[in-house]
Amino acid sequence: MTMNTESAREQMFSRRSFVVAGAMGVVGVALTARMTWLSVFQGEKFKLLAESNRVQLRLIPPRRGWIIDRNGKPLALNTPDYRLELIPEQLTDLEATLTEIVKILPLTEEDLTRIREDVARQPKYMPVTITSGIGWQAFAELNVRLPDLPGIQPVRGFSRVYPEADRFAHLLGYVGTATAEQYQKTRDPLLIFPGFKIGKDGIEKRKDAELRGTAGANRVEVNARGRVIRELDTRSDIPGENLKLTIDRDLQSYAARRVGDASASVIVMDCETGDLLCLLSMPAFDPNVFSTRITTKLWAELQASERHPLINKSVQGLYPPGSTFKMMTALAALETGTLPTDSAYCNGKYRLGNNIWHCWRKRGHGNVAMHGALVHSCDVYFYTFGRAAGIDAIASVARRFGLGQKFDLPLPAQAAGIVPDDAWKMKRYGKPWAVAETLNTSIGQGYLITNPLQLAVMSARIASGKKVEPRLLADAPRVAAGDLGISAEHLQIIRDGMIDVVNAGGGTGKQARLKVEGIRVAGKTGSAQVKRITMADRRAGRTSSDRMPYKYRDHALFVAFAPADAPRYAVSVIVEHGSHGGTAAAPIARDVLTYIFEPERALATLEPLERAFAAKRAAAAAATEAAAYAAAHPELVVAVAPDAAAPPPPTPATGD
Repeated sequence: MTMNTESAREQMFSRRSFVVAGAMGVVGVALTARMTWLSVFQGEKFKLLAESNRVQLRLIPPRRGWIIDRNGKPLALNTPDYRLELIPEQLTDLEATLTEIVKILPLTEEDLTRIREDVARQPKYMPVTITSGIGWQAFAELNVRLPDLPGIQPVRGFSRVYPEADRFAHLLGYVGTATAEQYQKTRDPLLIFPGFKIGKDGIEKRKDAELRGTAGANRVEVNARGRVIRELDTRSDIPGENLKLTIDRDLQSYAARRVGDASASVIVMDCETGDLLCLLSMPAFDPNVFSTRITTKLWAELQASERHPLINKSVQGLYPPGSTFKMMTALAALETGTLPTDSAYCNGKYRLGNNIWHCWRKRGHGNVAMHGALVHSCDVYFYTFGRAAGIDAIASVARRFGLGQKFDLPLPAQAAGIVPDDAWKMKRYGKPWAVAETLNTSIGQGYLITNPLQLAVMSARIASGKKVEPRLLADAPRVAAGDLGISAEHLQIIRDGMIDVVNAGGGTGKQARLKVEGIRVAGKTGSAQVKRITMADRRAGRTSSDRMPYKYRDHALFVAFAPADAPRYAVSVIVEHGSHGGTAAAPIARDVLTYIFEPERALATLEPLERAFAAKRAAAAAATEAAAYAAAHPELVVAVAPDAAAPPPPTPATGD
């Protein structure tokens, strides 16, 4: 009995041992197979994973190409920039790290909030910019303390700098961080690289691909905390192309200083080559500020300003050309059979049916032919012969001279304006053209709107007699100037009229005369109406633009070319709400042309003007402060008797 029991136990133990041994064998086989699979078939994969933990591939952002002027002077360049980044996946305690950084760098609460939001939003492997422009001393101190600041990475890079600030803001634009939408569109890792910026406006935007360059990369060995132990190899970045413009930096800087606080556009164009030497729009913004982080307050102020500093007036601003358009009307009249000796009688009024169109000169100009009409800017003459020529002829000539056109320039936006005709009105409003609308168009008003660049092109084509095209890139091929299809004799009649606008005794543009020996200017003044003058206004004597609030004053225009006898430079100047082209725009054109021919003379007359501008700004600031104080303390305001008020300014002697 006992032996049987013992035998049964031994058999049971043998079976259990067999089962256990079998199970262990299966596990062993499985482990061996798994190890074989991992080491033989998956070995390369895990080798690469291990290598990626030890070796990191880091992008080297390319240096952006410079933008230089025609003489090689920098307009946009790069300077060394020291910044601090953190890598979220290498952090141990974000708040503790930020506390330590604040002891070294002056971070604001706004900065700290932005950093926390970026850490929460971005992928953990993507570096977050803490701050830039930290200075060498702080940069060195942070490098020393790296072992105590896990996840922190001081970086030496480059930042974009615009040495002339706002004077070239609208032309060059600025750079900024790419948006999420831009990254999603291309998936280019450079677009989310800390500190990397792309063109946001102006030439920076239109030529971004050429300026951006190609990224490089370096492989570095890091320790467990992410600190670089050594560099393994590097592929250098390829810097972006340098862009050379036709712009003259010194000329445009002078023009900006000469404009002062006015809201204006100044354009200078080479009549022979089409090179744009100056393309100024003021006031503007500082692209150095826009390229970093613009404050909400500054952005609101720029948007609210009645002087529109965010608009490039030279190519986006649209204005009625006023009397500067009268050369187009005169050419259309000549091309349709009007003789230069044909005259009209001006008594200050032109009647069409029961309606009356007025000349700027109330008592009229008497009998006036084409030359005198241009010199004295007689509206009645152009009503008469513009009506005879017809709107289609006027529009055809205007388009040949560049009005209503967009040009092939590296700028993100141009406003084409409107050169109306019968077909345009029918398409736009479903109504036929009216004769009354021809009268308005004949003197540069009505539906007609242009931009300052178009007026500069118009002047250059009048001066050269060729279809010269504007050009901004110095290395771009020149387009051969085509034929305008206008009689050379007719063009000379217009040029002669423009010469006497400036140089004859009664010309409306006499303030554009140069004091440079042997150089005469040919030009045409203009005043573009902003607010319609009603009959009630006329009866009440409210016809002077100077007496109106700023936003209702006429725009002041002047177009010109010089030297008059051998044209080389064409100019257009528009001063928003400047009232009269002869007094507001013509002197600016005179001084800009003086700078081209005799820069020392122009600079000598600039200093007194700048002192006057500064005094005017100070007076305006004091008046604003006084008004704010009076509003806050009404009990201190003393009423002024009506007869103690200052008399209104006198009405100017010329309409343009």
